[in-house]
Amino acid sequence: MSNLMALLVMLWDKLKSYVYLQVVDTSVNVTPLYDDPTTAIWASRKGIQPLDVPICGFSGKECPMSAFEQYKAYFIAAIVIAVVLVLAIAGVMVYIVHTRIKDIERQNQLWQVSFNNLVKMNPKVHSSKHFSMYMFHQDRVVGYKHSVRANLDKEEMAEFRQMRNIDHDNVNRFIGISLDGPDLMSIWRLCSRGSLRDVIANNTLNMDAFFVFSLMKDIVEGLYYLHTSFLQCHGYLKSSYCLVDDRWQVKLSNYGLTSFRRLEKRTARDQLWTAPELIVEMDHMGTKQGDIYSLALVCSEIVNMKPVWEPSETKGNPEGKFWHFFGHLKGIRFIEIVYLVKKGGVRPLRPLLNPAVLDLNPALLHLIRDCWADNPNDRPKIETVRSLMKSMVSGRTMNLMDHVFNMLEQYASTLEEEVEERTKELVEEKKKSDVLLYRMLPKQVAEKLKLGQSVEPETFDCVTIFFSDVVSFTTLASRCTPLQVVNLLNDLYTVFDGIIAEYDVYKVETIGDGYLCVSGLPHRNGNQHAKHIANMSLSFMKSLDRYTIPHLPGERISLRIGLHTGGVVTGVVGLAMPRYCLFGDTVNTASRMESNGKPNRIHLSADANKFITNITGGFITESRGEVIIKGKGVMETFWLVGTTNEGDLVSGVQAKSVVEDRNPPMYETFKKSQS
Repeated sequence: MSNLMALLVMLWDKLKSYVYLQVVDTSVNVTPLYDDPTTAIWASRKGIQPLDVPICGFSGKECPMSAFEQYKAYFIAAIVIAVVLVLAIAGVMVYIVHTRIKDIERQNQLWQVSFNNLVKMNPKVHSSKHFSMYMFHQDRVVGYKHSVRANLDKEEMAEFRQMRNIDHDNVNRFIGISLDGPDLMSIWRLCSRGSLRDVIANNTLNMDAFFVFSLMKDIVEGLYYLHTSFLQCHGYLKSSYCLVDDRWQVKLSNYGLTSFRRLEKRTARDQLWTAPELIVEMDHMGTKQGDIYSLALVCSEIVNMKPVWEPSETKGNPEGKFWHFFGHLKGIRFIEIVYLVKKGGVRPLRPLLNPAVLDLNPALLHLIRDCWADNPNDRPKIETVRSLMKSMVSGRTMNLMDHVFNMLEQYASTLEEEVEERTKELVEEKKKSDVLLYRMLPKQVAEKLKLGQSVEPETFDCVTIFFSDVVSFTTLASRCTPLQVVNLLNDLYTVFDGIIAEYDVYKVETIGDGYLCVSGLPHRNGNQHAKHIANMSLSFMKSLDRYTIPHLPGERISLRIGLHTGGVVTGVVGLAMPRYCLFGDTVNTASRMESNGKPNRIHLSADANKFITNITGGFITESRGEVIIKGKGVMETFWLVGTTNEGDLVSGVQAKSVVEDRNPPMYETFKKSQS
């Protein structure tokens, strides 16, 4: 008991007063002895005041229901929906992955070109030294062979898929890879004009400065696209990989293919366009700076319109002696060039710039030299090159076809005048050729031959044939030089030709000093043929009265003339240099009249005499009597003396007028003969 009391005393000492209660009558005054109950009364409960009634009641059986029990159906529905959503999302993800895999497989099939679908094109029609050409699904493509084995991983196949999606005006379209052929080949779209190297090798272009600039601009644009694409660089740029289409637009080809580039070995010839820092024995992956160097060398080919390295370009180098001894071996020459380029130095080996176009912008040449700097860091970036080239054509169109169309418009503006002028010249030349042709052949015969028609032989019942010959021409020619003989006959026959033009007489031909004419063909003139031949013969004789030989002024020309009238057959003989010939006994008889005549006399057959005396009249003849004619026997022949009316003859004044009108040079000769 004492212990309990002691405990109570201790507890009382520890008790604290929180409220002071004062009862007054029936009221109770409550005075709190604390400021904050949470820190005073309920400090031991962490400031939490207990509920007036416990949650489960004082009996512990009145606890409220949990949220799950209260909304059990909703929770179950939510769980089911969540499971369905998760499964749906998983299904969608699986479908997407499956579709992606199938799409990748489909795209991989696109770049895999079966060799059986490649049909080789005729090399005589489409030829190039740098690639093979095929037909693939009605499209023309080119194939580059690669000396590697195909062991492709996912990354390499992904690159091929991306390359197939490249679409740019100055980047050639990648078709795919042929894996099942005798050689592994990369397939690209064909550009109709071949490679830039082929174009330069043919060297058939007539280029101006804009054309050169346009080709270079296309290469820069294509290279800019590749540098900003997933490929980052071309890595293997050279002129044979710059293809030219039918619109003269350059397209870069054979880019990418890093898996092949990494394994392929490159010869010295392949490294002629390679930057010095990248020249190694084994292949390498290219760089942007290396592409700029290669760009400069390709541009030098365009500027010079010749291959990048010429033999003369290594002779000036102190170490070029190697080339002097072995320059005939191309492989050795390529090794030397690559060695000198890689070696560098104060003045590294570079191509010479000798522009084939005179009006080329000098700034373009400076840009090329900057691009092939020996230090890669000194070379401008492709963005800078592109910007500088654009500034060079500020205010002008950069489209080559627009330039060509402008040139065509300018040409068309003057084309009509040029066509008219050329037409006049053509007409004049045609007239000259026709005049010359009509002198060699009758007009109607020449017209048929010009139309490609055959000339049928034609019979003429009655014509008069004239033969003449210079007396003692062989003796006379022996006293002259060959040139003097030609000049003599030319002067003499020029006079005769002027006289012939006054009559309806056709000159058949001249054979040496012999002269053959006919009247009555090819133009039929009734019975006037004998009259025209007789008058012409008298004019020939009269023209000789004043004709002198320039180099033999003491000598005189004498003629024997024979005439005969009868029927003949005419025809054109030969295809090369065709000749209008006369056939028949009348020709032979006329020839006999000439050969059996006398100097300065006109010998007539009986038929010719009958025509000019009885039928036409107006001529004076005398009988020579009977003469033995070879092949004819005894014939009565006649001499033509003159005309009953001298006015019918061509006087010297008339002959002068005729010759002067028709041929002024001929007139000069005629005038000399009359002086």
